[in-house]
Amino acid sequence: MRVRYLHTMVRVKDLETSMKFYELLGLKETRRMDSEGGRFTLVFMAPEGHEDCPVELTYNWDGDDALPDDSRHFGHLAYSVGNIYEMCQHLQDNGVTINRPPRDGRMAFVRSPDNVSVELLQEGEALEPAEPWSSMENTGHW
Repeated sequence: MRVRYLHTMVRVKDLETSMKFYELLGLKETRRMDSEGGRFTLVFMAPEGHEDCPVELTYNWDGDDALPDDSRHFGHLAYSVGNIYEMCQHLQDNGVTINRPPRDGRMAFVRSPDNVSVELLQEGEALEPAEPWSSMENTGHW
């Protein structure tokens, strides 16, 4: 099964201030996504020459008053996989709970034994929705 590291996500209270900090570390913005519906902005920043290993800064437009004192800064690790259904089945067969099943053939979330959230993303285009994943409910948090 093919797996590739994608990014680490952290939540930020003030996007511009946080971006300036990461710029001081030598990171540059490589990609940005604004979600009108979700009311958030994602900014990916990475060092020059290492654009394939970014940090994802997640900024919620409506604020997040609990930051920075609620330990919600760290979001998740992200990996792309060659076949999300095979990976989820492999993990499930080995006792891992699929917290957010890949109902869309694209994305799933699991947790490590230390409660670290891990996002799995289908490499390339999403797979066609398939059972048992399509009708599987979420379990716990991710």
